Amino acid sequence: MPPDRFVEALNEQVANEFAASHQYVAIAANYEAQTLPQLASFFYTQAVEEREHEMMMIKYLLDTNSPVRLREIGAPDTGFADHIAPIRLALEQERTVSDQIGELFKIARDEGDYLSEQFVQWFLREQVEEVATMTELLDVADRVREFPMTLEEFIAREQPGSAGDSDPMAPEAAGGAL
Repeated sequence: MPPDRFVEALNEQVANEFAASHQYVAIAANYEAQTLPQLASFFYTQAVEEREHEMMMIKYLLDTNSPVRLREIGAPDTGFADHIAPIRLALEQERTVSDQIGELFKIARDEGDYLSEQFVQWFLREQVEEVATMTELLDVADRVREFPMTLEEFIAREQPGSAGDSDPMAPEAAGGAL
């Protein structure tokens, strides 16, 4: 079993991933209500990815005979000033998650828990991609601020649905959720 400090931090990260998924559903629903289907689909897919991350973490806890302690999460933000605000929020969220995953890695390393350190490495790589994707999306959104349908076209062209794409290096998810 991993050190208690890592188990506690990973359980907290499970809640963080669930909260991120919940926030992405709120963003997607906001876009769907505005009849921006590409943005809605993109963020629904992001919500599923965050849930998959949560399930991977739960599976790791189970595989290492560690307790799974689900926590309460807060309500997501739902009031957005314009069609760009949710993307800005998503980028901030991904940066926060990157910091949280970095802290998990640090705890594993500080505790000499090489197996947990190896487990967390996949999430670190994933966060580089997530921050880059949200940064690019925000850059384009800012550039085409007055023409949201141009942003829709960009997503349709550049961000085809990745749901179902499989990374052979990804950790297994609890319940076969992937």
